[in-house]
Amino acid sequence: MHQAKGFSVAAAIAALVLGAPAALAADRESLDARFQQATPVGCEVHCGDVITQSTRLTHDLSCPGTDEPALHIEGAGIVLDLGGHTVRRSSPVQQDTLGIVVTGNSMVMVRNGTIRGFASGVQADGVNSLRLHELMFADNGAAINNRSDNTYFLVTNSRFIGNGAGFASEIDAAEGTFDVRSSHFENNRLGIYLDTHDADVLDSTFTGNEIGIYCFAASVRVRSSTFARNEAVATSTAFMGGRDTCERLRFEDTLIADNASFAPTATPVWNVIQLDMINNWIVGNDNGLTAASSQVYVQGNTFWDNAGGLTLGDYTIFGSPQTGIVRANRFLRNDGDGLRVLPPSTPTVIGNVALGNTGWGIHAPTAFDGGGNVARNNGAGNCEGILCAPY
Repeated sequence: MHQAKGFSVAAAIAALVLGAPAALAADRESLDARFQQATPVGCEVHCGDVITQSTRLTHDLSCPGTDEPALHIEGAGIVLDLGGHTVRRSSPVQQDTLGIVVTGNSMVMVRNGTIRGFASGVQADGVNSLRLHELMFADNGAAINNRSDNTYFLVTNSRFIGNGAGFASEIDAAEGTFDVRSSHFENNRLGIYLDTHDADVLDSTFTGNEIGIYCFAASVRVRSSTFARNEAVATSTAFMGGRDTCERLRFEDTLIADNASFAPTATPVWNVIQLDMINNWIVGNDNGLTAASSQVYVQGNTFWDNAGGLTLGDYTIFGSPQTGIVRANRFLRNDGDGLRVLPPSTPTVIGNVALGNTGWGIHAPTAFDGGGNVARNNGAGNCEGILCAPY
């Protein structure tokens, strides 16, 4: 992969503003408080059991893997504590096998253990809220699957390793929110797949995944996280319209480094109604970021030593030029252009710095010139369409 010259990943991470905002921390504490009264009791649990009270496993479970779940949780306010143990599929065939299924309009917590090898590791079916904490999901088809209803998932301190998808849902049957905090996604085909679900990702890492986030029909907010050495950081649908539209991609205070691509070859552009990129470090990636949107807000980012800079264009399905703000970004030593705005896009370009890129520093013939832009030592020219000062 493209290597950042003289760049310290550790230093970049240290420079980011980490930590959960107070409001979100309060949300998590409120949900956790609902489980404080529950004291799971150690039980001799067997494959196929229905859990109707708070329970703690006392041993691993190896279940044959049928269309009946390994464990079925039914009821409100139940805590299933895996006790550090593993629930795994023992049969050689993964198809249609279910790990832990949660049903009923209930609020349930599953914590402290490993779920391995099922078609669906944890499946929610008509659940209001599902709290998942300190879990390892390994080698499942979908680690977490929302089968029906509108469900709020709060996932903390968990690991997703080698799954087909970390999060998935039943098309046209389920909606909800994936609230993901302090979790790790590695070597999954899809880290998070979103269809009529929103995602809020905080303090999490994505490494070695085929695609980090697939925004099919959703809104995504990523904060204080890391995307490194993935085949693709994110993807969205092509121009389709209707419900099959990524409404928003928003990255804040996040490190995006040493990835093979921002988007997969089949869909090389992030197609999104609203693109927000705020205070991110984007370093040493093997290509540049190309995004088509109706609205754009790109502020305070550093694009450094990538094999391409930032290219912005219109989301043509809306039939009107892209608008928005591109402000106070740094485009440093990238191959190709630092910033390119494709006609007829009309964002306002203000206070950016472009130094030492091999192409243009800033090429934006149809953009509005907000002033204060600086460019020098760029290979093809410093600025086109706007006025730049050398210092």
